[in-house]
Amino acid sequence: MTQRATESIVVSAPPEAVYRVVTDFEHYVDWVSDLKKIEVLERDTLGRPLDVEFRAAAFGRSTTYALHYDYSRAPEVLSWYQTRGDLTSALNGEYRFEPAPGGTRLTYDLEVELLVPIPSFVKSRAAFRIQSQALRELKAQAERHP
Repeated sequence: MTQRATESIVVSAPPEAVYRVVTDFEHYVDWVSDLKKIEVLERDTLGRPLDVEFRAAAFGRSTTYALHYDYSRAPEVLSWYQTRGDLTSALNGEYRFEPAPGGTRLTYDLEVELLVPIPSFVKSRAAFRIQSQALRELKAQAERHP
């Protein structure tokens, strides 16, 4: 069963600054706590990362997955879908960057499907943890470097 979740946070930085942090994949290892390694596998004609491979801590072990990014609605929306993963069959989502009083309303939609069968409440907690941690860390990074 696929787990879907949406969460928003207000970041005290303009949308373009938040977008810049989100798309600076090469520096994720500097501020994303569970991320061990990242590699940009392919770029588009504008030099933006299209296919990115991640190695991260998950469920007490390491997981590797690759995401394909879609810039067709950028810079208001950045979406992605998983192209491969060793623990997940789906890790799809999007960030929406909306101007808000005092900065940017950043909304994170996430769809997760694990390859191993586990109870839905555990999946739900995992999706919530991924989103909450990602938003908190992204907010801190964007506010440090507006």
